[in-house]
Amino acid sequence: MTNQVQIGARLRAARLARGLTLDAVGTAAGISQGFVSKLERDQVSPSVATLVAICDAVGIKVGSLFEPPPSQIVRAGAGSPINFGGQGAAEFLVTPGNQTDLEVIQSLISPGGSGGADLYSLDCDIEFVFVIRGTLTVVLADDEHELGPGDAMTFRGRDPHTWRNSSLVEDCEVIWVLVPAT
Repeated sequence: MTNQVQIGARLRAARLARGLTLDAVGTAAGISQGFVSKLERDQVSPSVATLVAICDAVGIKVGSLFEPPPSQIVRAGAGSPINFGGQGAAEFLVTPGNQTDLEVIQSLISPGGSGGADLYSLDCDIEFVFVIRGTLTVVLADDEHELGPGDAMTFRGRDPHTWRNSSLVEDCEVIWVLVPAT
């Protein structure tokens, strides 16, 4: 079918995720099992009313069938430069800007670079940091943790914290993951 959005795979995935059979969806939507099967293989084009009924049957919004695919690539070096307010740090958003479930930031921190002297918090449930190279000190309200290459740490983003590259000579590179995106 030319010039038609392919929605079959998304409908099938939604149906299977809810453990529904073709027959159950067809019955709930008032259409035949065969029509549902053909629709999942993009072999038929439903009316708007039928599409709404099928989406109701599988528990999704019609608009979700036409959203851009959830997989997107951000190539090395193509992250969007951002500034979270750190000093002596170059930060790059490496998740697409429309991603709201999580946010991944690559930080290149110069010797002595930091998140500032004052503790701060972010509007996210979880903050995760992974050290690629160098040494990063994560400061929480009542504790400090020094992380080296390959070390990772998870903490609540709303808890007051800051960070620093304590080295006076070595750069530090880290990946931050914020859930949900800030």
